[in-house]
Amino acid sequence: MIAFVSGPVAALAPDSAVVEVGGVGIAVQCTPNTLSGLRMGQQTKLATSLVVREDSLTLYGFADDDERQVFELLQTASGVGPRLAQSMLAVHTPDALRRAVATGDEKALMAVPGIGKKGAQKLLLELKDRLGEPIGAPAAGTAITSGWRDQLHAALIGLGYATREADEAVSAVAPQAEAAGSTPQVGQLLKAALQTLNRAR
Repeated sequence: MIAFVSGPVAALAPDSAVVEVGGVGIAVQCTPNTLSGLRMGQQTKLATSLVVREDSLTLYGFADDDERQVFELLQTASGVGPRLAQSMLAVHTPDALRRAVATGDEKALMAVPGIGKKGAQKLLLELKDRLGEPIGAPAAGTAITSGWRDQLHAALIGLGYATREADEAVSAVAPQAEAAGSTPQVGQLLKAALQTLNRAR
């Protein structure tokens, strides 16, 4: 198993990064939160989880080991594959997910695309004894929802857009984020922001 990849960032896309390891470009699927911390040409080290399928080998990358561990634990629940597990981590931090499961917060799980009311109830039951207690302070879980502007801006700068372009794109998707209430999904906002930038070019 590939536990981590380390090297300069060779390419960035909305849902993945390429890290050069020993002269080989390794494609790694990442959440917008992880991507926002990467910069072209800069050294990075990503914790990784290799998902093997009959027709593919996919490497998922994470900012730290805790995020990777939660990604793997989420997949022990029935019906949760790597893509849904990654979507859950795109919307919530590991601690926010632990808190949601510990407190039986259906709405937090339903904020993830692809999870309905029944799915959320089932996940709460299955994950209750698996994720463990939140590690950080209670405020940690609110960082993603309250800081979506900073996260989105950082992700766009990381993808190579100018500060002015990133500012305009963040403003363009602000109504969509506010309509989502207290849990805007950074991954969906990034896609919407990229669409507005592509139209402007």
